[in-house]
Amino acid sequence: MALKTKFRDDNMRIPFIAGNWKMNLSVAESVEFLSAISGKLPVADQSQTAIAASPLFLQTMLEHNDDSPLIIAAENCFYEDEGAYTGETSPKALHEMGITHVILGHSERRKYFNETDDIINKKVHAVFRNQMIPIICCDETMGRRESSERISWVVSQVTAALKGISIEDARNAIIAYEPSWAIGSGQTASSEEAEEGCYLIRQTIADIYSDEVANEVRVLYGGSVNDDNANEILSQNDIDGVLAGGASLKPESFLKLANFQQNN
Repeated sequence: MALKTKFRDDNMRIPFIAGNWKMNLSVAESVEFLSAISGKLPVADQSQTAIAASPLFLQTMLEHNDDSPLIIAAENCFYEDEGAYTGETSPKALHEMGITHVILGHSERRKYFNETDDIINKKVHAVFRNQMIPIICCDETMGRRESSERISWVVSQVTAALKGISIEDARNAIIAYEPSWAIGSGQTASSEEAEEGCYLIRQTIADIYSDEVANEVRVLYGGSVNDDNANEILSQNDIDGVLAGGASLKPESFLKLANFQQNN
C-alpha cells in the first residue's frame, strides 16, 4: 500500500545541524574549537547549529559561547531531577546551567548501557519537564500496523519514546534517524535509504498526533555523516538536518556541515 502524502513546508522547519562529540576532546580543546568557528556559523533563522558535549565541558563551553548562534547541548541525562543516583546527570541542573537541548536514546546508550524504550521515554518526559528539547535517536526498528482497513508503517522506538507526551511538547521534539550499522562504521545509508527512514518517522508522528504536528517536527539523519555526503542527504524532502559524530570533532569539517546551504 502506498504511503501517505509527504509532509513538507519549508517555511516552518529550519534546518538543524548537530554534532555529537561523544567521549572525545578535552575542556581546553573544546574552547579552541569554539574559537575556531566563532563568527563563521549561519544565523539562527537560516540554520540552527548545535554541539553536544560531555557534561564535563558544558559550563566552560557556555561561558565561551557568548554572541554565538551555536547551541551547546548535552549528550544525555537521567530521568530524575535529583536523588541518590551516583554518576548521573540531572536534567534540572542542565536546565539551570542554561542547556536547552539533550540527546536521548542514542544507539550507543542502548547498546553499551542497556537503555530500554521505557527508560528513554522517562528521560524524554524529564527533559520536557525541565523546559528543554530532546533530540530523540531511533534505529530502524519498523513494523506495520493495520487500522480501519489501512496499513501504515510505524517506527517502534519513536512510538515508545513519545508515549504520554503532549501535542504541545511533541511539536518541539527533534527526532534523529540513525541506523546502527552506519554509526562509526564509515558507511552511510544512501540518500534514498536515509529519506525513507526519515519519512517513516514523520508518518509515525502523524499517526500518533496529526499531520500538522508531523509537519512541524524536525527529523535528522545520523550515521557516518561527513562533508562529502551531507549535501546529498540534506537535499532530501523529509530530512531537516544531520546528527554527525566524527565530522563534528574538527572545526573545519563541522563548518562545512553547518554552512551546507551556502556551499550549494
